Amino acid sequence: MIVTLLHRLKELPRAVHRWSVMMKPQVVFVLGGPGAGKGTQCARIVANYGYTHLSAGDLLREERSRTGSQFGQLIDSYIKEGKIVPVEITINLLKKAMEETMKADEKKFRFLIDGFPRNQDNLQGWSTVMDGKADVKFVLFFDCSNEVCIDRCLERGKSSGRTDDNRESLEKRIQTYLQSTRPIIEQYEKQGKVCRIDASRSVGEVFADVKNILDKEG
Repeated sequence: MIVTLLHRLKELPRAVHRWSVMMKPQVVFVLGGPGAGKGTQCARIVANYGYTHLSAGDLLREERSRTGSQFGQLIDSYIKEGKIVPVEITINLLKKAMEETMKADEKKFRFLIDGFPRNQDNLQGWSTVMDGKADVKFVLFFDCSNEVCIDRCLERGKSSGRTDDNRESLEKRIQTYLQSTRPIIEQYEKQGKVCRIDASRSVGEVFADVKNILDKEG
C-alpha cells in the first residue's frame, strides 16, 4: 500500500507536467509565398495528424466580412494593397481562435498557423502577447519560385472569389513576402527551427516530405 502510494507520488510531477504541456498550445508556423500550397498541405496535415489549421489570412478575411466588425474596412484596404495587416488585429484573432478550439475540445492543442508571422512586427507582437502562452515547435517552409506562385494564384482566382488573386495584387504580395517574410524565415533558420520543403512539385510529392518531417518532429 505504502509502496503504491509512494509510486503514485513520484508519478505526480510527470502527470502535472504532461497536463501543463497539453494545456499550452503547440504551434507550427507554416510559411511560404502566396500560392506555395500552404492551405492544401495544411488540410492534409489536419486529416492525417489531428492538428487544427488556423490561417491568418482566412481569419482576417472572415473578420473583414463579419457584419459590424470595427476592423473590416481597415483589413480590406490592407489586403487589396497586398500589405500586412497591423499585428494587434492578427494576433488577437489567432489567440481567440486557439482559445475557442481548446475550450471546445481540450485534446485539440496542436495548431498549424498558416501565413504568420509575415514580418518582424508580427514576430515581435507574437513574442509580446504569446510568450509563455504557446510553444512554437518549428517552421514548415514551403519554398516555391515566384513564377509558380503567381501562376497558381491566377488559376485559383478563376474560382476562389478572392479579390487579391489578380496579377497586380499578386506582384505586390510577392514583393511584400520577399522583403518582409523571407527575413523571418532566415531568422528561424539560424535557430535551426526551419523545415524547408520544395513546394514546386505535385501535391502528393510535397506531402510525402511533410509526412517525413512530422513523423520525425512529432
